[in-house]
Amino acid sequence: MRPNEIAEILDRPVSRELLARDITRLAYVATDGTPRSIPIAFTWNGSEIVLCTTKNAPKLRSLRVNPMVALAIDTEVHPPRILLLRGRAELDEVDGIPEEYLRMNGTYEMTPEQRVEWEVEVRSLYDGMVRIVITPTWAKLIDFETTLPSAVEELVRRRDERRSGSA
Repeated sequence: MRPNEIAEILDRPVSRELLARDITRLAYVATDGTPRSIPIAFTWNGSEIVLCTTKNAPKLRSLRVNPMVALAIDTEVHPPRILLLRGRAELDEVDGIPEEYLRMNGTYEMTPEQRVEWEVEVRSLYDGMVRIVITPTWAKLIDFETTLPSAVEELVRRRDERRSGSA
């Protein structure tokens, strides 16, 4: 996909709504060759998806071997809204807690007191983290109103051809 096509998809109102959510599903290939899909908090900075993880997370070994990933961000309503992304994970080890990590976990419902306690706990636990930065190289939005999965689009096209042929 060309960058302008990706940008057009990501700039749609439904995509912007999905990119403001808390959780994505990260899919990657583990070092044993089997697929993995995990829920993980994320933030969108306007051009990249940023995930943060511990320095000892098993997924990091896998991403160093094969940095190609897929992401799914979706809703739990009908019709579902789904944003599918693909890209390459760049790993950025940082000292301390990345600001993105604090921000991406800021939308969970916490009282101000709980938030202070949570942040103290986080800062006491991690001496550093790894930012997983993904620039989308492919994107598809499925909202079941204006866009459909490609297999369903194919079925609709075939049905319409049958109907127009019998008219």
